[in-house]
Amino acid sequence: MKEIVVLSGKGGTGKTTVLASFAALAENAVLCDCDVDAPNLHLLLGPLIRETHDFYGLQVAHIDSETCNECGLCVDACRFEAIHDFQIVPLACEGCGLCVQVCPLNAISMRDTLAGHWYVSNTKYGPLVHARLQAAQENSGKLVMAVRKRARELAQETGATFILSDGPPGIGCPAISSLSGAGLALIVTEPSLSGIHDLERVLGLCRHFGVSPLVCINKCDLSDENSRRIEAHCRDIGVEAVGRIPFDPDVNRAIVLGRPIVETSDGAASREIEALWEAIATCPVP
Repeated sequence: MKEIVVLSGKGGTGKTTVLASFAALAENAVLCDCDVDAPNLHLLLGPLIRETHDFYGLQVAHIDSETCNECGLCVDACRFEAIHDFQIVPLACEGCGLCVQVCPLNAISMRDTLAGHWYVSNTKYGPLVHARLQAAQENSGKLVMAVRKRARELAQETGATFILSDGPPGIGCPAISSLSGAGLALIVTEPSLSGIHDLERVLGLCRHFGVSPLVCINKCDLSDENSRRIEAHCRDIGVEAVGRIPFDPDVNRAIVLGRPIVETSDGAASREIEALWEAIATCPVP
């Protein structure tokens, strides 16, 4: 079983578009959307939800008004100004628990908060594990690990050949949770100065966790100079640039239709993604 995670240093590089096409091209794969802050993979795969699970994230303080004598110690101690009129403002509370420690009457307790849900769904391309956070809830990486764990269990149950994960952009905690323990990372970048800068940061993350990276340049013809610069940098550091996907209006048409580009077009972008998948699928995992 080969676990492949698609990452990007910044948003909007096209990693979800690439991963959705991989899902259509792969055989016997389990799909996983680790971008739980802004999940988009389900928009292209048309999932039918078969399991729904609650996800509890950050604990939030709760004041028992019957026990509280309004001494004000908690108000003075809270550095997040999350206590007003001796009631907790949930969106302001950071769950540090200091108010619990300073309360002389034990009137404050920490309670789990329902932060979102994660799902197991059926798609025409295979099972999909994905999640959705509620408004104003933040992802610490715990939800990503829950999604990945269930995807691995499904892969073992079904004897899947691949786990294909759509990772979040950036190098923060969700990206770390998506990358650690994976077999192979495909980094989708674009030929812009910000794309080059953030590509280098993700490559550093891959080196830190010992995951072999491959690089794909999306919309490569928007700047031939920057595309050559990316390829030269990859050669210098010993990383293989395995794909060059040109800008293609057919991609936007496929997104509007809610389908992977390889199913709606045989244009330049679709052909390059098919060639990219062949390279990824046959690439050995250390």
